[in-house]
Order: sequence, then C-alpha cells, then structure tokens
Amino acid sequence: MIRKIAIVLCTFVSLHVFGWGMIGHRTVGQVAEKHLSKKASKKINEILDGESLAVVSNWMDDIKSDDAYDHTHAWHWVTIPDGQTYEESEKNPEGDVIATIERLISELKQGNLQKKDEAEKLKMLVHLIGDIHQPLHVGHGEDMGGNKVRLEWFWENSNLHRVWDSDMIDSKKYSYTELADIVDNVSKEQVKAWQSSGVRDWANESVALRKQVYDIPEDKKLSYEYRYYNWSTVKLRLAQAGIRLAGVLNEIYG
Repeated sequence: MIRKIAIVLCTFVSLHVFGWGMIGHRTVGQVAEKHLSKKASKKINEILDGESLAVVSNWMDDIKSDDAYDHTHAWHWVTIPDGQTYEESEKNPEGDVIATIERLISELKQGNLQKKDEAEKLKMLVHLIGDIHQPLHVGHGEDMGGNKVRLEWFWENSNLHRVWDSDMIDSKKYSYTELADIVDNVSKEQVKAWQSSGVRDWANESVALRKQVYDIPEDKKLSYEYRYYNWSTVKLRLAQAGIRLAGVLNEIYG
C-alpha cells in the first residue's frame, strides 16, 4: 500500500499542484499583513529580514526543484474521499497539508529555533495555509486534485486544478495588491469568527466546496459563465486564508 501511495505521489507532484499560483499566494500574504498585531509584525519582520509575507508566500513553490526539499512535496495537499472525514481517511506516509500545518504551528509556538530554520518553517506555514483554502488541494483521491480533468479555459487547454490555482485569478488581470484590497472587505465580527476556526475546519470547508468546483459543462469548455459563478468563492477563500494566517501568526508571535 505504501508503494502504491508513493507511485501516486510521484504522479501527483509531476502535475500542477502547488497552490493558488503566484498572484493568489501573494494576495493571501498581503491580506495577512494588514491583520497582524504590531508585536507579531515586528517579530516576523526580524525573522524574514524585512521581506513581507507576500514576498515569501511562494517560497515553498520555488524550492520544489531543489532535491533537498523533495520530502516536502506531499505537504501541499491532502486526500479526503467523499463521505469520509480526515480522521477516517488513509494517511499519506509522506505527510499532508493538514498534518504539516498543525506541526508547523506547534514547532513555531515552542520556539528555540535557529533563525534559518524558523524562517523556513514560517514561509512554509504562509504558503500552506493558502493551499488548504484552495478546494482542490483537499482532493477526493480520484483525479489528482482535478489535474486529470482536462478542459478548455477561454479556448486554451488547461485542467480544473489549474483553473482554480491561477487561471481564474490571472484572467482578472489584478495585481496582488489590488486583489488583496478587493477581498479584504470584511467586518471585525467576521474576522473574529474566521480566526476562531481550526485547520481541520478549513479543510472541511474545501471539501464542502468540491461539488461546486466540479459543476462543469459536459463539453468541458469554461469561460465567462464558470468564472461568474465561482469568482466570489475564489475571493472568499483568499480572504479567509489571509485573515486566518494573520490569526495564527498573532497567536504565535503576538
């Protein structure tokens, strides 16, 4: 069984599975920056040598070609089959996004880390909290998180995973700062509610969104209509990811 999972893993990471895409991840980081406490912001600035959360948000994608980080590939996603909970699902021995986020939070809270190690763990956490809010990073285990769902996006070849990672966002032509301003339009009460939830709640939300994500026409040609019906969900998940990231970092460093 472990060998089978390893084969699936190798296939999965050879496809496009690394999160929201550059603009999406930077948007999450930019939103988070706006909700950090002064104490957390100062500490994070020291750890990252002045780089913003938006700038470091894609670091975990940048290292995917470095053999030294091959062990991190499975951390970007998790499989929860339809009708199962995470607790019931078969776990990937290489790890997954839920277990990794929970571990990183625990390790960062414990402290006593070398600066380089702490910076890397922080960068990973920024990225993975973005990933878990992209519905197809919590896959059902049948199509590589939508990567095997081949389709057309505005008359160009694509796949469902890529549509949610980057195609919808890129088609809007916003900069990440513009998109952050657009999505970060929530009340203090909503911020508090979102930040009171936990990692497994975030994953369950992604599972609940899968039916909507897979509601595609038989000819698999997506354009204006699909974007129209799903754009509000993209904005919601980016906002939730950024605000929740800030909540976690304030808890660790604030």
